[in-house]
Amino acid sequence: MQKLGLTQTLSQKLSPQQIQFIKLLQVPTAELETRVEEELEINPALEEGKDDPEEKEEDLEEEEYETSDDDINIEDYLQDDYSGYKMQGDGPNPDDENKEMPISIATSLNEQLEIQLGYLRLDERLEMIGKQLIGSIESDGYIRRDLEAIVDDIAFAQNIETDIDEVESVLMKIQTFDPPGIAARNLQECLLLQLERKLDDGLNVQIAIRIISNCFDEFTKKHYDKITKKLGLEDESMLKEAILAITRLNPKPGGSSSGLVRTQYLIPDFILNNNNGKLELTLNSRNAPELKVSQSYSEMLDAYGKSDKKDKKLKETVNFVKQKLDSAKWFIDAIKQRQNTLLNTMRAILEYQFEFFQEGDESKLRPMILKDIADNIQMDISTVSRVANSKSIQTDFGIFPLKYFFSEGISTDSGEDVSSREVKHVLKEMIDKENKMKPLSDDKIETMLNEKGYNIARRTVAKYREQLNLPVARLRKEL
Repeated sequence: MQKLGLTQTLSQKLSPQQIQFIKLLQVPTAELETRVEEELEINPALEEGKDDPEEKEEDLEEEEYETSDDDINIEDYLQDDYSGYKMQGDGPNPDDENKEMPISIATSLNEQLEIQLGYLRLDERLEMIGKQLIGSIESDGYIRRDLEAIVDDIAFAQNIETDIDEVESVLMKIQTFDPPGIAARNLQECLLLQLERKLDDGLNVQIAIRIISNCFDEFTKKHYDKITKKLGLEDESMLKEAILAITRLNPKPGGSSSGLVRTQYLIPDFILNNNNGKLELTLNSRNAPELKVSQSYSEMLDAYGKSDKKDKKLKETVNFVKQKLDSAKWFIDAIKQRQNTLLNTMRAILEYQFEFFQEGDESKLRPMILKDIADNIQMDISTVSRVANSKSIQTDFGIFPLKYFFSEGISTDSGEDVSSREVKHVLKEMIDKENKMKPLSDDKIETMLNEKGYNIARRTVAKYREQLNLPVARLRKEL
């Protein structure tokens, strides 16, 4: 039996202004200019320059010309990820004349490989198979798609019936291309492809090939004693030279190639100067573009509003002009709100970590979480998170991402809290100074940290070690 009933629910819907602010807050300084240029291009009611202080801003007359906001899909607004700085190949258009982000155009990895494919002078059928294989190469230079699946791809996309043996024969030709190791199906094959090109370099390369071919698992686990026994190596120096030859290879042969070669400098959002102990914080000038609402568009709307003619076509024109003016105002307000939020957040961080910013001494960092700053500036934690995850500050002792200053606390024997970053610093020093022939286990590091007064468990040692990208003891072992 079905029943009808009424229920009341509370839900929060972001206004267009809030959405505009959220998206702009996440954009790094390096990309803000591009974002502003895009807005200037699509909205003729937005202009560059300062407002004339003598001109009075007139309220927009709505009268009977009311517009209704279209339904906004918030997910569409929030789907772009600006959590960090873009890497090579992202960011502004190649035509951007920004001198701090030089760009040089180069052929893509696929184009380079297709040029080399052309040198083989294969028949049309094999060339199509080769192009399909090249198209299957991922950005790091590997082909991870099964050859059986590629056979199906070729049949579907090229209408060519082939088999695994024929595809593999073409793949082996592509694996002779530059860069060495390209089109490998796994790391072992990638290293072997590179070593085979170095056979003339000496006995160490031959031994290296035997290691990768017959002892790859032992090599990845650094079980050198097992390798020595398995290969019957009597001279330890020969093993060392072979291992050195392997470590000089490139595990990601496609990593150095990209469709667009870009040298991108990290542009700080804040600049901090220490003037005899007085910290002077400024916002990067790129964060303060000079924008204004078009006076001609404002006058146009005013003229339309005073017109006696009230037909449908005029109403559509008025709605269009008003929409553009509203959008321009919202954008300018969002930019200003972005500036204020950035400064308020950074000032709170400066106050909280004042001792660190005096000298740059990592041990002076206090435990600080997002909530500490959010409570200080009376803003939502998610807002502080967006700032911390995508912004950086230039100091007298380097450029730091804001998330660098956030860390949990660890208690000490004296009852005080110290930053987990300080503990990581001590942990890293211990590992840097350890005897690499007998590296420290996590249990031993726990004991040593406890002796220094840090109350820390072994699982926390393991967590911090992993965060520092330091392998377990057996993988740090050296000959």
